[in-house]
Amino acid sequence: MPTSALQVARTGLEAQDARMRVIANNLANVGTTGFKRDRANFATLAYQDTRVAGQRSSGETAYATGLNLGTGVAVQSTSQIMTQGALATTSNAFDLALDADGYFQIEMPGGRTAYTRAGNFTVSAEGQLVTQQGFAVQPAITIPEGATAVAVAPDGTVSATLAGEAEPAELGQIQVARFTNPSGLQAIGDNFLVETAASGAGELGAGGENGRGNIRQGMLESSNVNIVEELVSMIETQRAYEISSKMVSAVDEMLRNANQTL
Repeated sequence: MPTSALQVARTGLEAQDARMRVIANNLANVGTTGFKRDRANFATLAYQDTRVAGQRSSGETAYATGLNLGTGVAVQSTSQIMTQGALATTSNAFDLALDADGYFQIEMPGGRTAYTRAGNFTVSAEGQLVTQQGFAVQPAITIPEGATAVAVAPDGTVSATLAGEAEPAELGQIQVARFTNPSGLQAIGDNFLVETAASGAGELGAGGENGRGNIRQGMLESSNVNIVEELVSMIETQRAYEISSKMVSAVDEMLRNANQTL
């Protein structure tokens, strides 16, 4: 019926609008350190089974095909695409990047633990290694006053030359968190993610250990957004939205003709 066709077209408009929002967010974060682009996943809505294949058509025969009418589409989920972003050299001793799987562990206000790929860290007034928002990197790393030649090894070991000492002193080790299902992490903004039941608990370890990425000092991971791919997806989404809009107009005209005729 025309009214049901309007409903189906409406779901198409809503789904494509949601996909366009995902694409817009990807493009807006093309310059965000450590950002992983999202993808919208679609699923069909429930079908109305007017006739089921195999149903008896007579006492001796059965229908070879069914009569199933779809009711539209919905956004099923969004997935983070976890491909590696390019590593850009900054030569800043407190800029860190991971060259494979893993996340830096951050202590949020209230003691909550968050995770991030953005390693653009700095040092607080107390000498602690923190994020741009002032949240402490975990395990805590404190740089003593007057320390020089701060170095971070690929496994996360932090060392520095202290005043009056010839050999570098070890200050601690930055651990890398790894998840069974990183796509299950929940984004909360400011480049932070938190674990969920779907992601599982983070398994901490040294960089380069059991599939974890090595920590690269003086580098930052760029966003993995590919502008050309996103623009192609944007055009495709726009065309799909236009088709659903035309469907609404076509069904509306059919209803108008029916009203005038009847």
